[in-house]
Amino acid sequence: MARFESGLTGAAQEILAGRLDAAFGRFAGLGPTVRARLEHRPVRYEPMAVVLPEDHHLAALDAVPLDALAGETVYAGAGNPRTLEWTDLARRLFEGRGIALAPPAPVAMGVEEFRRIMAKTRNPVLAAVDFPAMPDTVLRPLVDPVPLSPVSLVWRKGLTHPGIDALRRATVELAAEEGWLRRPGVGWIPAADALVMTPLRQILAKGG
Repeated sequence: MARFESGLTGAAQEILAGRLDAAFGRFAGLGPTVRARLEHRPVRYEPMAVVLPEDHHLAALDAVPLDALAGETVYAGAGNPRTLEWTDLARRLFEGRGIALAPPAPVAMGVEEFRRIMAKTRNPVLAAVDFPAMPDTVLRPLVDPVPLSPVSLVWRKGLTHPGIDALRRATVELAAEEGWLRRPGVGWIPAADALVMTPLRQILAKGG
């Protein structure tokens, strides 16, 4: 298996072309014709966060309520064709909350470039809670509600490979051990994602 860095939109094309075996990301954010050619297994509801300039007026908070971002312009990968599923998730999250989606910006490749772009735009950046530390910034979890980034393991339909089998087993074990698929009571997730992330046996058990 090769290592590949991209959003799931970009990775899915590599999977379907046979250049990549598997990837992680938001399965519901892919188009229906792409999803039809892939398999997926829910792995995690990943809480979301915001990266702020360290002198931003919200940086002093331990956690940032979503309502506090009203009037802000937040970057979420707009214009990057490989991360369309992430930008779509942000658009759904921001809708009706007075939060603007930042226009396209150069993709930051490396710490120094991230620092340069952040210093120029000063836009908060939507991220996951485990986003790596960046200079001159702070990472703050989002709350009230806690927005969740739904993560699945994704692979091509019909693919058989010992590595894929091992990866599937490992994700099941980790998800159980870490409680990754337990949704917080105040968590936010789009309805389409909630359906995709619900195992079929649970849907059937509920009569859905």
